Amino acid sequence: MAGGLSEARFAKLTSIYSAEREVLDRALCLFFPAPASFTGEDCAELHLHGGRAVVAAVLNELAAFPGLRMAEAGEFTKRAFLNGKMNLTEAEALSDLIAAETEAQRRFALVNSSDMHKRLYDGWRRRLIHARAMIEAELDFADESDVPGSAGATVWEDIRRLRQEIVEHASSYRKAEIIRDGFQIVILGAPNAGKSSLLNALARRDVAIVTEEPGTTRDILEVSLDIDGTKVVLADTAGIREAAGRVEALGIERSLRRANEADLVLLLEDVTNPSTPEVPQGKPVITIGNKADLITDTPAASYNCLISAKTGLGLDRLMELISQASAGYSNFAGEILPFRERHVALLGQAADALEAGIDGENIGLELRAECLRLSSLALGRISGEIDVEDLLDAIFSTFCIGK
Repeated sequence: MAGGLSEARFAKLTSIYSAEREVLDRALCLFFPAPASFTGEDCAELHLHGGRAVVAAVLNELAAFPGLRMAEAGEFTKRAFLNGKMNLTEAEALSDLIAAETEAQRRFALVNSSDMHKRLYDGWRRRLIHARAMIEAELDFADESDVPGSAGATVWEDIRRLRQEIVEHASSYRKAEIIRDGFQIVILGAPNAGKSSLLNALARRDVAIVTEEPGTTRDILEVSLDIDGTKVVLADTAGIREAAGRVEALGIERSLRRANEADLVLLLEDVTNPSTPEVPQGKPVITIGNKADLITDTPAASYNCLISAKTGLGLDRLMELISQASAGYSNFAGEILPFRERHVALLGQAADALEAGIDGENIGLELRAECLRLSSLALGRISGEIDVEDLLDAIFSTFCIGK
């Protein structure tokens, strides 16, 4: 189709032909011989013009070759993993990099795509292997004079410290979750407080239907914003009131549940008709007085800011407050954090196994050594060093086709 292979890793401008020698496109062709390619296999790329007809014609021509098929989701990255080009955490980070929407997400994905996670987990595994060697030496060569009998005590002190390091590392997952999935903000208030108008004003487009009828919003509406490089997910909720129909009551229940899970609550109140719903305890709250354009005097109630969702009055101040509340999380984008639930689950297994070994003074040294082995196994599975066949399809199915 391309008239022969180009020189390795050099782009060649060439005509792309059909089987009938019809020119389909003038494009760039590149060849990457194994093992110096993304997957570690022989790879070729055609850089076509992006029109649908051009791409469709070339794909149809490729499909006519015997044994050639479309790649499955994530198949190129899966082959790179299987050929030793990257470990599992690097592959998962590549998926995050492809999906990155904000600067913090991009930086976080690039940090994770390095081998820093692997070095951290491998370091922990080496400490476990050393500890197991000391314990098993004590078991197997207890009669030898050069095997110190007090080695076990020193080993278990280090294991206690190691377990604490793993627990602290796993507990930082919430920071990674906020960077990846967004800082969750819920707008809470009574019916007709202007929640949907505020959502539209902050999103700068009509996301929610706005009417004067109370209880218009029955379900949760979401919009994602990029605020100073941090992804912020803003949710409009049903108005909170006592007297409500069955459908509206379900919406109110969802609103309160979502507020309980939020990282920040925007408590909105109509300054011309104040009514403040109860906010879940322990949640950071920004109190907002809306419809400030309809009053001439300063309202008696104290608010963090006064706004008018209709005219835009005070919205800049509100954005500053939201930015201040969410800004700290973008600073964690350069840290080594567990960034998938899979990692947290395996770190939990590793810590639990160590705890069983530390507390198992009455179960025998052999079983305590086995606890260290199980912990090491869990850590190895995070980066794909040990027995992860059952995870591969689930992980790489999240990629785009052709990645």
